[in-house]
Amino acid sequence: MKTIHSARAILLALLILTTFVMKAGAQQAKATSPETLKSSGYAPVNGLKLYYEIHGEGQPLVLLHGAYMTIDLNWSQLIPELAKTHKVIALEMQGHGHTADIDRPVTFQALADDVAGLLQYLKIDSADVLGYSLGGTVAYALAIQHPAMVKKLVLVSTVYKYHGWQKEVTDAFQTFKPAFFDQTPLKTAYEKIAPDPGHWRAFLTKYMEYGKQDFDFGADKVKAIKSPILFIMGDNDGVSLEHKAEMYRAAGGGVPGDMAGLPKSQLAILPGTTHMSLMMETAKLLAIIEPFLSK
Repeated sequence: MKTIHSARAILLALLILTTFVMKAGAQQAKATSPETLKSSGYAPVNGLKLYYEIHGEGQPLVLLHGAYMTIDLNWSQLIPELAKTHKVIALEMQGHGHTADIDRPVTFQALADDVAGLLQYLKIDSADVLGYSLGGTVAYALAIQHPAMVKKLVLVSTVYKYHGWQKEVTDAFQTFKPAFFDQTPLKTAYEKIAPDPGHWRAFLTKYMEYGKQDFDFGADKVKAIKSPILFIMGDNDGVSLEHKAEMYRAAGGGVPGDMAGLPKSQLAILPGTTHMSLMMETAKLLAIIEPFLSK
């Protein structure tokens, strides 16, 4: 019973986040989207028609959204600001938003290959990558599988192994059911833009079943990533404190900086934030992300 309550608590937080983002994004989009959107389209990648948008100009920056989200739901607050200094490439992964699902199992590795395929399609050799939650894990996989394509990584509230999440979170994953999400803005957004709105339950089921599976990219592979990494975590975001430290140490952090010098990677922990509320802190996120990318 406690686990069911935990799952519903996560759903409530997600509902609050998506409602906030949709309202704020709708207000902001009227003034900013026409100015920042340069192009959009569908890339033929690994059997998908992968939807993408390009905003602004400058050093390419790929945005990878969280599970069940869309470009607007996840990034509407950040894109107008990031597009002032970057060529922002936002995409919707397999089954999400404008990108139709296909008869292919969901894996982090396949989703990472899709990102690589999109960059090849756009004739972009390398880019910085910003990923949130699911998107952060996919960004990890991209850096492992296609290291030459990744310049810098910004990983927000994410993990490289299943048990990097706290036990309460993984227990909740085991109880997720598609019906939990039927009365949320996630479904509303999906029905507005999905190629097949009737695929909603099947899409959720596929990702929820994959979300129950144990995984671990391996400490050796993670340590071998040469790209500088900025970790942005909430102090109570569902990622265990031990895994936050583990990820940062694997990226060369956690040293006595006055003696050893500062590592190329960084760790930022925002106080009083959760996995969901972290993404509402637009100004704080920008204040951390921009200096890291421009350094």
